[in-house]
Amino acid sequence: MDPRHWPLYGLRIRTPRLELRLPDLELLDDLATVAADGVHAPDSMPFTVPWTDGTPAARGRAVYQHVLSTVAGWSARNWVLSLAVLHEGKVAGRQDVAARDFAVTGEVNTGSWLGLAHQGQGIGTEMRAAVLHLAFAGLGARSATSSAMTDNPRSLGVSRRLGYLPDGLEVAALRGVPVTLQRLRLERDRWEEHRTVDVRIDGLDACRGDFVG
Repeated sequence: MDPRHWPLYGLRIRTPRLELRLPDLELLDDLATVAADGVHAPDSMPFTVPWTDGTPAARGRAVYQHVLSTVAGWSARNWVLSLAVLHEGKVAGRQDVAARDFAVTGEVNTGSWLGLAHQGQGIGTEMRAAVLHLAFAGLGARSATSSAMTDNPRSLGVSRRLGYLPDGLEVAALRGVPVTLQRLRLERDRWEEHRTVDVRIDGLDACRGDFVG
C-alpha cells in the first residue's frame, strides 16, 4: 500500500517476535476474523464496552468499524493509533495507543486484545512494550496510563512487568452493573528502568506531525 496520502500506513514497530502496523483493508479483514474467533472465555468480560457480546460476525464487524473510525476521526489533538499485531506473519490481535492534546500533556493511554489462540505466550507484554517504545522513545512521551478490571490478572500482570504503578481505583458500569477498575500509570523514568524488549521503529519521521501537530 502506498502511504503517501496517509503516512501512518508506513509506520512499522518491530520486536523480536512481532510486527505492529496500521492495517490496510486486507489485513483488517484478517484482524476482524481473529476477533470473530474469540478473544476471551464466554463467562468473562474484560472490557467496559462489551463489544464481544454479539455473534462472531458482529465481533468482526465491530473491529472493522473501530479501526476505520480511528483513521477517519484522526487529529493531532485527539488520536487513536489502532495497530494490528502480527506474530510469525499472522494477525494475533490489536494494540491501541491513544492521546488527547499529546503536544501539551505528553501522556498516552493503551488498550489491547489478543485472539484466544495467541494468549499465554507473552505476546501481550511484548506488544505493549512496542507501543510504549513508540510513545517514549519515538514521540517523547512523559507518561502512559492503562486500566484493567481488578479481576483481570493477566492484564494487570502485563502492566506490572512493564513497570506501571497503581494509580487509584474507579467504578464503571458494565451491562448495568458496577465494576471496579485499577488505574495504572507509567512515568518515563520507570519505563527506562523496566525496558527489556528490543524495539525498532521505521517510518515515524514521515508521520510524526500527525501525533503532535
